[in-house]
Amino acid sequence: MAKSKKKFFSRIGDWFRGMRSELKKVVWPSVKQISNNSLVVLVVMFASAIVLWGFDSLASAVVEVLINLFS
Repeated sequence: MAKSKKKFFSRIGDWFRGMRSELKKVVWPSVKQISNNSLVVLVVMFASAIVLWGFDSLASAVVEVLINLFS
């Protein structure tokens, strides 16, 4: 049983060493890229919110007309 624990912890150590070596290969984005990407996300999010608000207003108006029509 002691060998199996040792093998288990050895595998965990190998996993962390492998993860560390893979993280060294990552190309991290620059501050300019991060700010540009953040701006794109905010613009798309704002545009999506406007489109959803428009659809919601339209659906609300249609439901209100139907309720008034059949009341």
